[in-house]
Amino acid sequence: MKRRIVTTSDGSKTINLEDWNEHYHSTHGAVNEACHVFIDHGLAVCQQREIRILEVGFGTGLNALITLHEAQKNNLVIQYTGVEAYPVSMEEVVELNYARELGLERLEQAYREMHLGNWDHPFRLTPEFTLTKQKKDFSQISDEQAYDLIYFDAFGPRVQPELWTESMFTKMFNALKSKGVLVTYSAKGSVRRAMQAVGFTVERLPGPPGKREMLRAFKP
Repeated sequence: MKRRIVTTSDGSKTINLEDWNEHYHSTHGAVNEACHVFIDHGLAVCQQREIRILEVGFGTGLNALITLHEAQKNNLVIQYTGVEAYPVSMEEVVELNYARELGLERLEQAYREMHLGNWDHPFRLTPEFTLTKQKKDFSQISDEQAYDLIYFDAFGPRVQPELWTESMFTKMFNALKSKGVLVTYSAKGSVRRAMQAVGFTVERLPGPPGKREMLRAFKP
């Protein structure tokens, strides 16, 4: 599938999938969306110092990079698992240049190592942050009560509706520990109902720039 890098409204870049007319991040601002959805309404909710995170859609590594920065800033210890079936290339990583875009030049090498590191083996990027990348389809996720927080960042329901079903959210529910949290940029009614059907308590929250709402789900 043809991919090209485009600039979003906040000046940060993202990848456009031309055949699907779909982007890896919001065209209203890739960095703004990542911070608003996954940090401000996800990571910030976790009260513990040691946090296990699952990202469904590792993609460009933007969410992981920002989470690493937050871990250093707030003295957190994070075990981060990123699942991705179609990894981006190092050429794309270099062109996206997220570390410099965020003013985090000190993390530029760590950002590259996120993508250069071996798949399916944990590796420590910094004392605060250990990453495990899993190259597989999201339907193969089978963890049980393993995570405190899930970043659900799959492509949208318009292009991949099978990723936003009760079956998928059952996997997410099972993967979370008790009182775990799932956050996503989507606010589609069918997505909210699928989450509720499998046992989540779901709330609508103000969305990032360009989106009226987003969803956050809690496992009882």
